[in-house]
Amino acid sequence: MIREATIADLPAIIEIYNTSIPGRMATADLEPVTVASRMEWFLAHNPELRPLWVLTADDKVKAWLSFRSFYGRAAYRHTAEISIYVSPESLRQKLGDRLLSKAIETAPNLDLKTLVAFIFSHNQPSLNLFKKHDFQQWGYLPQIAEINGIDRDLVILGRQLSMSH
Repeated sequence: MIREATIADLPAIIEIYNTSIPGRMATADLEPVTVASRMEWFLAHNPELRPLWVLTADDKVKAWLSFRSFYGRAAYRHTAEISIYVSPESLRQKLGDRLLSKAIETAPNLDLKTLVAFIFSHNQPSLNLFKKHDFQQWGYLPQIAEINGIDRDLVILGRQLSMSH
């Protein structure tokens, strides 16, 4: 089931996020984050404009998706960055696919015209997921992140949506 995240979900959201850090593919964070350090991030989400969703099974959070305002300036109000994280035991079960489908379907109702995603070039599973959902490569930032002594490239993917109103 996909639903709006509650404050009670935040520890599970952080746990999933932190499990992605050692793989060095999904985030530029190099050290685990804490629930307290992500409280402001959590509170910045709201169901009407920038939701944070969890996908649950057996009453356990298995994956999550967040919408985040892009670049924080008024002219970008119809654009959001989306991020998806899946628990290690739930990978390759199409949970990211379900979340991304719902995000694309819901985005026009959130007054969004454009979705963007920032994905490391070596994260082929994520690139494949977004490209499957008609995201195009809009930018490429070579050697922008240093992770474990390796310079990594960042791919900017985007998709235009049709507005519902």
